[in-house]
Amino acid sequence: MTEQAPTFTLPSTSGEASSAALAGEPYVLFFYPRDDTSGCTKENEAFTALLPEFEAAGVKVFGVSKDSIASHEKFMAKKNLTVPLISDEAGDLSERFGVWKEKSMYGKKFMGIERSTFLVGADGTILREWRKVKVPGHAEEVLEAARAL
Repeated sequence: MTEQAPTFTLPSTSGEASSAALAGEPYVLFFYPRDDTSGCTKENEAFTALLPEFEAAGVKVFGVSKDSIASHEKFMAKKNLTVPLISDEAGDLSERFGVWKEKSMYGKKFMGIERSTFLVGADGTILREWRKVKVPGHAEEVLEAARAL
């Protein structure tokens, strides 16, 4: 069963990002918990390093978190990131992709984004999903799947 990816129109660091504008093109959305934290920085750096290869494969890549556009722009400038970042401040897209989860750290429970990535086909269906992502080697694995399209 192929599931249709949720539709969206949200602000991004490269202007408005929308599923409608992406129709007919495959794309990757990687959801991460927060700008400028160590794991999220490593993940964004890995996707940035591979961005030319994703582009060569004809696949667009976007990072998504609940941080504001101002936070995203600061994060990108500080770390020299080139992958456009989508601001899901209301958390609606995170909810609809099922990545807004109860998490726990040091015994405290809280709600947050579970690091997850989705490869969406040109027809808008979710072709692959990665949940509870471990950062090392992840961007490379997603690139491999993107190249196989």
